[in-house]
Amino acid sequence: MQALPLSRFLKPLGSAVIPAMAIALAAAISPVQAQEFVLPTDLTEVEPGGEFAPEPTAPVPVRQPIGVFSLSGGQRLLEEASQAIGRQNYDLAAERLQQARRIFNLLSNSYQDLSSVFSGLNSPRSQSLRNNALAAAQLRDQSTYQLALVHRAQNQPDLAVPLLVQIIRSQGPTRDLGSKAVQQLVELGFLEDEGAPTPAVGGDAQVR
Repeated sequence: MQALPLSRFLKPLGSAVIPAMAIALAAAISPVQAQEFVLPTDLTEVEPGGEFAPEPTAPVPVRQPIGVFSLSGGQRLLEEASQAIGRQNYDLAAERLQQARRIFNLLSNSYQDLSSVFSGLNSPRSQSLRNNALAAAQLRDQSTYQLALVHRAQNQPDLAVPLLVQIIRSQGPTRDLGSKAVQQLVELGFLEDEGAPTPAVGGDAQVR
């Protein structure tokens, strides 16, 4: 099937020399140069200058980055998907969006579970985790919506419809993203056009 432009549905978002050199260098090293030096094992041993060597210091803990399993990691995948869409490489875009929505879904569930654990014990931390869960859920639904549009551009409405239904279940039909999903289902003929639902005012995305 011929892919339709996504803009119809979406706003722009030298190997032999090295051994020889090694042999030549090895032959040029004199026995004195090649002798093995043994380092002292006792770091407190007195050096020739009469001063003691400094005691080894304890290593400073370093906070290691989590990598792609983070909100910023998922957002990088969204950026790669957007670039692929600009090149009309919808297969790559779909792959990146699938990865992003999977990561955001796991993050949302993880933050929500931790928020429940800290509820009543550490209210600020519990609320912070809940906010992260809601942010991840919103990004998950946005990734899902973009993926549905990519499938539409690929003339694969059968793949787009279930994704749009998931968005409506998560967001509700009156929120901005949920309302857009409803309109997409109307355009696909999956729903009848009965007028746009009344938009909701404020509120957060549901975490499901």
